[in-house]
Amino acid sequence: MDVAVFGANGRMGAETCRAVRQADGMNLIAGVDHGDPRDEAKNAEVIVDFTHPDAVMGNLQWCIEHGKHAVVGTTGFNQERYDQIRAWLEAKPEVGVVIAANFSIGAILSMELSKRAARYYESVEIIEMHHPHKADAPSGTATTTAHKIAEAREEAGLGAVPDATEHEVPGARGATIEGIHVHGVRMAGMVAHQQVMFGTAGETLTLRHDSYDRAAYMPGVLTAVREVSSHPGLTLGIETLLDLA
Repeated sequence: MDVAVFGANGRMGAETCRAVRQADGMNLIAGVDHGDPRDEAKNAEVIVDFTHPDAVMGNLQWCIEHGKHAVVGTTGFNQERYDQIRAWLEAKPEVGVVIAANFSIGAILSMELSKRAARYYESVEIIEMHHPHKADAPSGTATTTAHKIAEAREEAGLGAVPDATEHEVPGARGATIEGIHVHGVRMAGMVAHQQVMFGTAGETLTLRHDSYDRAAYMPGVLTAVREVSSHPGLTLGIETLLDLA
């Protein structure tokens, strides 16, 4: 399988290039970075994108127009962007695009466990902690986790998370995503960490996941590269590729 990487000089892109080179049955044919012509990747079967929210949509449009499957770890997506990608894919129904907020198996399991736990606790908050060079806040993982929790709470008939705050310094309670408070920390020495805190009368439950090295994401990335051609259209997350959904 011939693979190209967009964002090859970035931290995640460089790690992906190393993983592809070492993977059985994969051949890295191009590492493309900012300013490089995309045509260097024209012979790839699958393109992995770890670039920037400002660049990823143009990259995806190019991939789809050229019939290239894409695996995307870049963040900054919203419903409008997903709708645009689906519209592009209508002209290329054989093309598969996998967009995942996180490729770490542990992080994915943490999100799924958070969704399962959400129906049993009246209170929940998310704290995500990353290195200070991260471009977006909250993280894509925290945003996805909040959506999963909100969905589970709605299905369980739970109301709003209790919070009697009346006087607040702006930002003290973090961002709010579908009623779930999300707090972002950006600090030197950290890589990627998240804890989801649940509470009810007499007890709390904390689910925490820590990534200490970007190598932790590579099994998920390589799984998506191998599977994307078998999943035409837009796939959000790699849960279905791991038989978790």
